[in-house]
Order: sequence, then structure tokens, then C-alpha cells
Amino acid sequence: MTSQFNRTAIFISLGLSIVMVLAVLFGAKYVFNNIAKAPVAVSPVESKEADSQACHSFIDALPDTVMDKPRADIAEPVPSGVAAWATTSEDKVTARCGVDMPFQYTEYSQPQDVDGEQWYQVRDATPGSNLTTWYSTQRFPIVAITASTDATPDELNDALSALDEKPATAHEAPLKALKTGGDQMCAEVEKALPDSVAEGYHRREVKEKNTYVWSADGREEIVARCGVAKPENYRAGVKLQQVNDIPWFEDTTLAHGTTAGTWFALGREDYLALHAPQDAAQAALVELGNVLAEHTAEK
Repeated sequence: MTSQFNRTAIFISLGLSIVMVLAVLFGAKYVFNNIAKAPVAVSPVESKEADSQACHSFIDALPDTVMDKPRADIAEPVPSGVAAWATTSEDKVTARCGVDMPFQYTEYSQPQDVDGEQWYQVRDATPGSNLTTWYSTQRFPIVAITASTDATPDELNDALSALDEKPATAHEAPLKALKTGGDQMCAEVEKALPDSVAEGYHRREVKEKNTYVWSADGREEIVARCGVAKPENYRAGVKLQQVNDIPWFEDTTLAHGTTAGTWFALGREDYLALHAPQDAAQAALVELGNVLAEHTAEK
């Protein structure tokens, strides 16, 4: 009798355990599905063309699935010219029509061809962020696609055909507006420059004299220019950044609308300016400083 009672109690406990596990699984699925179906919050940004007929046509022509994510509703208030796709409120893709090109997009930038459309990729440099935004460079109004992945926006060609074909205007190249000075040391500097000055960056040629550019996918260019004039905002006694043998002056007044900084190498025959994103600047200062220390004379 005792043995029978024990077996019955075990069977009942086992049955209850299975029911509870199933309840948890179905409950989790219910919660997940509701989260996935919840409207996606999209913050408003300045988009002068967002209410244009072209942007309305673009939004209407967007596909039901982008980057393996289904179309999602937008939380109120819904900004104009916006669409979203999501599996959860965090795992989402957003589209904005009518935005401006970012300040990172300059004369030195190299758009990527994605299934016949030209896009400019910008990775978020914020520590811990994995966001990537793609900007259309051959369409007007301009479209920005943001996702937590490097996947290319190649499902949007049909919708993009609702927009005009018009190249985006690039911002002036970094350091281009600086006045020139002496360039006696520049030939030696150019011969000694490394192929890379920061992780992921590789040098490429540009037509401007004494100007050197390193590029990386999704990153703002690193630009150095030799033979520039003495920095206008430098004053005796200002704080300098000593990197190995080279003192550098950071001119913060030149950082407008970008995360990059501008530094000037001091104490050599001529002045060299460096424009670099903050997260790559230290490595670039070291590499270029070593070149200057080894191949140029002190003033």
C-alpha cells in the first residue's frame, strides 16, 4: 500500500512538473510574441524632405521583410518618412527618408556598390554599440538605414526607384581649408609613411599635394596634411599632448559636426596636421609621430 502511494505521488508530481514546464514555455512564447509585435520607438531627427511626396512613395514601396525581419508598427508619435522592421524592440532595422548626409561623408569618402545602388556606411563609434547606418548617395531625398548588423540594405532597390537619381553633395575634405606654409620636409615624410596608421585603416592615394588618406570600412577617414601653416589658435603656454618625441596641439575649434579631432605636430621644420576619429587618433598620433621623429629635423 505504501509503495503504491509513493508511485502515485511520484506520477502526480511528475505530471505537475511537465504541466508547469509547458506553461512556462507557452508563457515565454506569448510574452516574446507580444514584445515582437510591440510598436517600435523611433526618435525624430531633422529630416527636411521627410514629408515630401517622394518620401511617401518610398515608404509605401518598402518590402514586408528587410534583413530577415518583418515589418513593424511605429510607436506614436510616428515621425514622417520612417519605417521599421523588427523581431524584438531591440533587434530592429529602421529606415528614414529625407535626411542629410552625415559630416563624415566628404570628398574623400568611398561609397559601396550594393546590388547597383551606392551606399555610404557609418559604424557607430560609441563604445559598446554595434549599430551601422547606410546612407544612399545616388538618390534624393537621401535615405538612411540603421541596423544592429553589418548586413547590406540590398532589398530596397525597388523602393529606391521611387526617388530621383541625384548624387549627394559631399562635405569639404578634412584639412583642405588649412592655409599652406613651408613643405621642405614633406617629401621625406611621404616616403616614410606606413600603409596603416590604425587598426583596419589602409592608405590610398588622393590628388591633393602633401595630403595622405587612410580609409576603413564604415569609419571616418584619417587624413594627414604636410606643409600647413602654423595653427591659428595655437598660443604659447597652451596644453600640448606629448606622444613619444612629438608635441601635438589639438585644435578643438575645428571639430564641428564630427567625432574626429584635429592635431598639429609642433617642433619640426614644417607643420603637419592630422584629422582622425577619436577612437583611432592615439594610434595615428604614435605612427605619424614616429615618422616625424625619424625623418625630419627639429626646429
